[in-house]
Parts: sequence; C-alpha cells; structure tokens
Amino acid sequence: MALDYRKCAEQIVSHIGGRENIVQAAHCATRLRLVIKDNGKVDKKALENVDGVKGMFENNGQLQLIIGTGTVNKVYAEFLSVTGMTEATKDDVKAAAAAAQPIWKRMLKAVGDVFVPILPAIVASGLMMGLVEALGKVYPEFGSTSWYDFLDMVANTAFAYLPVIVAISAARVFGGNTFLGAVIGLAMIHANLVNAWVVGSLSEIPAWNFNIFNFVVTVQKVGYQGHVIPVIIAVWLMCAVEKWLHKHTPEMIDLFVVPFTTVLVTAFITFTVIGPVFSQLETWVLAGAKILVKNPIGSAVMGAIYPWTVVMGLHHMYNVIEAGMLAVEGGLNTWMPIASAANFAQFGACLAVGLKAAQNRTKVIAIPSSLSAALGITEPAIFGINLRFFKPIIAGMIGGTVGAFYGAISGIGAKAYGVTGIPGYLTIAQPMQYTILLAISGGIAFVLAWIMWHEEAPEAEAAPAPEAAPEEALEFGTVITSSAGDIAQCTAGKIIPYTDIPDPTFAAGTLGQGVGIQPEDEYVYSPIDGEISSVAESKHAIGISGANDMEVLIHVGVDTVEMKGDGFEDFVKEGDKVKKGQKIMKFSREKIKAAGHPDTVVLLLTNSDDYENVKFGENI
Repeated sequence: MALDYRKCAEQIVSHIGGRENIVQAAHCATRLRLVIKDNGKVDKKALENVDGVKGMFENNGQLQLIIGTGTVNKVYAEFLSVTGMTEATKDDVKAAAAAAQPIWKRMLKAVGDVFVPILPAIVASGLMMGLVEALGKVYPEFGSTSWYDFLDMVANTAFAYLPVIVAISAARVFGGNTFLGAVIGLAMIHANLVNAWVVGSLSEIPAWNFNIFNFVVTVQKVGYQGHVIPVIIAVWLMCAVEKWLHKHTPEMIDLFVVPFTTVLVTAFITFTVIGPVFSQLETWVLAGAKILVKNPIGSAVMGAIYPWTVVMGLHHMYNVIEAGMLAVEGGLNTWMPIASAANFAQFGACLAVGLKAAQNRTKVIAIPSSLSAALGITEPAIFGINLRFFKPIIAGMIGGTVGAFYGAISGIGAKAYGVTGIPGYLTIAQPMQYTILLAISGGIAFVLAWIMWHEEAPEAEAAPAPEAAPEEALEFGTVITSSAGDIAQCTAGKIIPYTDIPDPTFAAGTLGQGVGIQPEDEYVYSPIDGEISSVAESKHAIGISGANDMEVLIHVGVDTVEMKGDGFEDFVKEGDKVKKGQKIMKFSREKIKAAGHPDTVVLLLTNSDDYENVKFGENI
C-alpha cells in the first residue's frame, strides 16, 4: 500500500513535541533533518514505529529520520504544510544545530575551527623546538654555534608570530577579510611593543596616554606573543565591524572606508579594552600562582589549571616565578615539576586519542601533537586535540593535578628553567622521582582519556542502513587519466602501481591497467559518473560504465570471491545511475584479513588499450 505522506508527516510532528519544539527542518536525499529545542519531548520509540520512518539517529545536534530516496521530499512537503514552516537547506539546519549548542561548546568549536588549519605549522615547530632545545642542553657547545641559532630561529617562527597565523585563520572562520585579519595579528606583535615574553622582567613598561574628552586612558605598550584567546576575540570583533560596515556603507566608498574604519576601530578596542583585561588577568594569575606553589595542595591546583593558562596565553609569565626561585642562594626551581606534570598529562591524553581514534584524520594530528607535548610544547596537543574534544583536556587536568602534587611532596626541583617534559631531565635534580612524576601524570591522563573519550562517527557513517549513505559527493584526486576522461580514487588510502597488486592477474594487466589502493577506510565511492554494469554475487566487485565507453572495475581484496559476500555490503544494483563520489559499497577489512586475504582495493580501466595518453598514479 502506498505511503500516506500527510499522515507520516503529522505523526512525526506529533511525536517530536509539535511545531513549537522545532527549530529548523530540511531534507537530503534520504533523510529528514530536524533541529529540536527540547529533546526530552521527543518520543523516540513512537517515531521508530511511524509508517515510512525506516530508522532514526542523532548526529551533530540533529535528529535525522531515514525515510528514503524519492519519498523524503514528499514527506518533507507535507511536513512544511503541517507545521507552517518555510523550506530550508541542509546548511540552514547545520547552522541552527550549531546555534542550539551551549555557548561553551560553540566557543570550543570556534577555537577548534581556528586551529585545525594551522596545526601542521605549529606541530612541526613544536617538535623542532623541543628537539633543538634538548640538543642545546645536551651539547652546550652546540648551543653557541650558528647551526643552533639558525635552527632555533626556524623552530620558533610559528610561535613567535602565532598571533598572525591565528588571526588569519580566525578571519576565515568568522567570515572576514583574511588580509585585514593579518593586519590585526601583526599589530598585536608590532616591533614598537614590548615583547610579551620579557615584560615580566621589566621594572617599567612604556605606555600610551590617550586624551579622550579630557579623560586620559593609559595603555601599556605590550605585545601579545604567545597569546591566542585575545587574538581570536580581536578578529571576531574585526569581522563583526567589517560586516556591519559593508551593510551600511555606500558601494562607491566601500573600498577605502570599510578597511580603514575596521582596522582602526578594532585595533583601538583591542589595545584599550582587550589588552588591559588580559594584563590584569596576568597579574592576578601570577600573584595567585606564587601563593599556591608554596604548598602541595596549591601545587596540585596549579597542575590542574596550567593548561588553561596556556589556552589564554598567560603561561609565558611563569618564567618570573622560576627566575625568582633560582635567584635565592641555593635556590631550586620547584615550579618546573608542576609545569612538567601538566604538560606531560596533556601528552598522555593526546596520545590516548591518537591511539584510540579510528579516523585517520584524527590520528595524523594527535600522534605528532602528543610527541610535541612530550617535548614540552603543548599548544598543538591542547588546541588540536584535547580542547577540541574537551574530555581529553579534563583527563589531562586530573593527571596534572596528581603529578604536580607528587612533585611538591617529593621535593623535586630543577637547576634551570625553560624546558619541561622529556628535555627536563637535563635540568632536574632528582631524575628518578622526575620519572615517577611523568609516569603518574601521563599515565593517569592516558587511562582517563581512553575511558572518557569516545570517537563520534562522521556524519557519512552515522546512519545504520544503506539508504542513509551520504548524499554529498566525496571527492578524491584523479588516479587514472586518458583521452576518454578522468577516474578518481575510489577509497581513502595509499596508491600503489597496479604491478604491485599482490595478484598475478591484476599485476600483469590482464584485466586492464589501473592502480591498487591500500585502504584506510571501509567504504568505496564511485570514481566516475556512470551506470552500474555489474555487481558480483559475492558483493566484492562492481563494474561501472562511464563516458566515452569507459569500463571501470572496482575489486575489493584479492581472492575475496571465496568469502561469498561475508564482510561486504553493496549500496547499488545493476542498472543504477551513479555520480562521482557516491558511496557504493562497504567492506570489512577485519574480515578480509581474518580470511587470510590482502585487502588491497583494485581500480582498473579494463579497456585501457582503447584509449590514448593513459596515465596512472597519485601525481598525474
């Protein structure tokens, strides 16, 4: 019996708490996407029993109901009629879902969005800084060479100019002009300002005295080296000012009025409001830290909150405390173990995420970032992983608390300052106790992060049924090209020549030439626009006919026909039209390996002899 679209829509509305409980609604190829005000009003059991609803799941703040291709659009039309809502797009729903999140989650997401693109720069710099500093401590004579000076300069570049990099990325995230963002970042570390890393050692700091309507505003000339949060706030303000001005400025004068006014207003507010606020915050944190580190409980507190001072860019001032401790006759730097415990705990939490994550894009950030943190440079780990996922930074705080407490009661101290983590062995007075401190802080954080953090499935994989495959095309680079057209990579992984495929038939090119892929994913996507010409009964191979009579074969694994379909799931059938990037198959790498077969995915242009200029590989 045909589905009653109106009844289906009415029942859905009824079971999600009525129109007043709906923020936004849209649909994709298979799903009705809803943003709900109060999830407590949703009757999930009743929704699952609605005729026409084939499945349901929640992802990224959205309630998604699986209805099916060709049906969801009709149910959606009735849904709009029942609720009186207007049509929306997937982007509208995503924006509404993001806006419905608690403000702290939105703030963390903003910081994560700013840092993800710049992580390669700060991870590389972090690792290099740790290694160069360690070499300088191990070989003091190396520390006085030109090589050391050069490497130190290169390693420090990303952090010395971090506000500029952050400002450019933040401008992209907040929708502003990236070059204006760069100007704001550069202004915040201008050469005319006192470098923030040395301001704590100065007895007097130069200042501006602005006379505004006979009221004098004094602003210290201090830069923002190492700061992150004030830079993001400043660029957010800049973007808001720029957008407002674009709306209210005549087009004829927009080109010079908007940039000029935006930079001037943002810079002035940054240095007169944001600057003083963070300057006072630094003073309070420094005074509080000096008091706290005098006893084990206070040290434990500092071990917990230390990563948050890194987030705010306030940690550079702790050198003042360390220098004061060493200045006393026979002085011992007991602050260094606190910082090491906090930093190594962030290493442990980040490493746990890297080892536990199934998604390769998380691993490739987490593992190098954790190594950087082990060497004492925690920004990549904190901003790239722990703060983004939140639970890992909490695990790190707990590990840092316990480690710092142990360091205080055991009397660990250093003979110098400037290094933490593994390089800290070069300055520490009690290496055995220091080893225990690192093991405690890093170990506790690792275990807690492993237990607390659970990886969210990407939206494309969240749906439990084949119909929930993503409607958005997934794009890979071209790996086969010829006079007939281009063929894209069909699954994520490392490309190998077809001659290296571990099967003599494929390697000899008997079935056509192409590439092999050592998979990192378990989904196969159509490499071309075309029509499904064949689907193997054992589900492991799919043929596609494309433009100019191209015949493409996708064969998952070697000798996997023997598995008789176990571990394979096809999303298409013979005669189906497919688009490039459309998900067409899922396979289990675990089952393939358990059956004793290589899991290499074979992608061939079976009639490659029919065309000219045939080329293969990643870098065509």
